[in-house]
Amino acid sequence: MALLEFDDVHVTYRSGGVVVPAVRGVTLAVDAGESVGIAGESGCGKTTLTSTVLRLQPKTAAVTGAVRVDGEDVLGMSWGKVRALRWGTASVVFQGAMHALNPVQRIGTQIAEPILLHDSAVGEAEAKRRVGELLEMVGLPARRAQNYPHQLSGGQKQRVMIAMALACRPRLVVADEPTTALDVMVQAQVLDVLSGLVRELGLGLIFISHDLSVLSTSCDRIAVMYAGRIVEEGPAGEVFDHPQHPYAGALAGAFPRIGDTRFRYAPAGLPGDPPFPGDLPGGCAFHPRCPVAMAECATHEPPLLAVGDRRTACLRVSAEGVR
Repeated sequence: MALLEFDDVHVTYRSGGVVVPAVRGVTLAVDAGESVGIAGESGCGKTTLTSTVLRLQPKTAAVTGAVRVDGEDVLGMSWGKVRALRWGTASVVFQGAMHALNPVQRIGTQIAEPILLHDSAVGEAEAKRRVGELLEMVGLPARRAQNYPHQLSGGQKQRVMIAMALACRPRLVVADEPTTALDVMVQAQVLDVLSGLVRELGLGLIFISHDLSVLSTSCDRIAVMYAGRIVEEGPAGEVFDHPQHPYAGALAGAFPRIGDTRFRYAPAGLPGDPPFPGDLPGGCAFHPRCPVAMAECATHEPPLLAVGDRRTACLRVSAEGVR
């Protein structure tokens, strides 16, 4: 049994009488000790999908399907169970540490808060000791617990967010763009911390990013989303190096590769913008931007087909392989 399972998950919003489908029939699983990356442009449904794990979606959202953690459907849980699930079983590293941390509280106080709230057997002295351990686990000295957020660099703040996510020893962590706005060197350090924690603690990790190159080196598998659907999913290296779906290929081609003469002058680009979820084109949602679209792509929405260890939603891909 997988640690986390999305089973035909749909998330829709209602805005001014208009139904907006943000997530459309996503099925995906994450095992303990496995890191799964979810890639795509802004607005493709990455964060909306993962917000269902802890029931963080707004009241205007309607969610159908099943989101199972350890086999139990989160969508049917009582609020008491959801409260125990949050922090204790699953947690989130939110995007933008500067906005997620309280500027007038010390780092140690903020990390200790979920420990004291969710574990009644832990006193302040024990919580303080665990805060020191957590900071050292993510590569910061325990004395940093006395600092305020403004006294830390961007990379250090992000490490604090990771430490806070691990405060109650969860088994599943959702990292939502944890390296956004960090320079390349600090980004690499944060990625090393996350990868090390997956190996050492056996965590299940969902890593959300628009950067397919980052996910290819940090994750075991990658799921590429477009217009609320998974359009390709498979082993990280294979999806990045040999994408089957044209959109996955466009994402991979957007980042230069050292030594590859195809990127000598500039990375390839993808014209146009993702469609508005409330006004999706007919057929394959990607066909207006697709460089290899066929006539039937405008009228037929391709199913997500399994081909070996890959799943791809493209009319050019059949059960026998890529046409």
